[in-house]
Amino acid sequence: MKATPKPKRAAAPKRRGPLSARALAIEILARVRATDAFLNVVLDTMLDEHRPDERDAGLVTELVYGSTRRQLQLDEALLAHLDRKLDAIEDRVLAALRIGAYQRFYLRVPPHAAVAATVEAVKEVGLHRAAGFVNAVLRKLGDEPPPGHSHPQWLADRWTRHFGPERAAAMMEADNLPPPVVARVNTAKTTREDLLKELPGAKATTVSPLGLQLPPGRPEELFGYTEGLWQVQDEAAQLVGLYAAVPKGARVLDACAAPGGKSCHLAVDHDVVALDVHANKLDKIRREAERLGLKVDVRKGDASKLPQSLGEFDAVLLDAPCSGLGTLRRHPELRYRRKAEDIQRLAALQRSMLESCQQRVKPGGLLVYAVCTTEPEEGADQIELFLRSHPDFTAEPPPGVFPSWQGYLRTLPGPEGMDGFFAARLRKMY
Repeated sequence: MKATPKPKRAAAPKRRGPLSARALAIEILARVRATDAFLNVVLDTMLDEHRPDERDAGLVTELVYGSTRRQLQLDEALLAHLDRKLDAIEDRVLAALRIGAYQRFYLRVPPHAAVAATVEAVKEVGLHRAAGFVNAVLRKLGDEPPPGHSHPQWLADRWTRHFGPERAAAMMEADNLPPPVVARVNTAKTTREDLLKELPGAKATTVSPLGLQLPPGRPEELFGYTEGLWQVQDEAAQLVGLYAAVPKGARVLDACAAPGGKSCHLAVDHDVVALDVHANKLDKIRREAERLGLKVDVRKGDASKLPQSLGEFDAVLLDAPCSGLGTLRRHPELRYRRKAEDIQRLAALQRSMLESCQQRVKPGGLLVYAVCTTEPEEGADQIELFLRSHPDFTAEPPPGVFPSWQGYLRTLPGPEGMDGFFAARLRKMY
């Protein structure tokens, strides 16, 4: 059966004045759907472009993230009152329906107000012809959303199988909550204790000794950002740099460096070469290192094809491309884009990168492998397979206490408040 072609986005007329929060949210969700871009990237770009006040920026963020996290439940409620498939609905119209439903179900906006405000936003983005349709559908919605966890069933089943029903439920519940904004203190310039004194409302993280939860507000406008006193980085990602426990002064290769958080963490005490295959991401790494007052040698390179001309390193960090299923609270759109078959495809890419990176480790040096996923094929299974085929490497736990599983670093989404990460620390013996 031939697939129904996705409707083209109608051109919007020129507008006067700033967009309202709901209209801007419609435009953001529509762009994410049309381009398969990351939600956080589109949100940041459009907030910078439109510069809404703090209150409206907060509402935009809540609407786009909340409606994406709860998309499966919202769609189920909407489909009960639609005479067409969702794929047949124009991007901005579908975004408006989801935003209107989200307000009714989860923000507890009075039904008439949620409908009226959404219909006005539809008109504001130039879709007057769709206003009646959006109004009619939203008015038919009930008072409660359909039950569910808003995760694809294949993923819910997989997590239940791997982690048990209680932990799987906790992981999905955590994915549907907004995460805190966490930063890592730049110890080249300050300490966590001193920074906490200057940032009212900030809180120290419980596991990472370098982390703090930032107070509300745009990070770029908070104390210490311009001065390079801290860098936004989830607590679990911070643990990877600490878990690596690379000796001070070592020459380190970060083989998949973008967006640069781990490179800058390591650069505080090490000589770091940061590679990434995407040339457009290199400048961001350079700018971050410059803001933090750190020296990082940033180069374009493919971790699966590292040239001998790079030489050997005391430590190589491979923060490999992965399914990202440990970061669904920060990237909720990923849960709808990922398929079960992606995991094996990405595991094959990771194996090729491990094979390339191990060749650049000096005898006696370290190979640190990390992924921001919950899946064993990309984590422990991957490393066990590598160790069986490379007898010159051995797993070596670091000094200190870390959240661990089978001797490896592992964090999971849940009440602990961290993203899901896996890391292995491997010593090259000869």
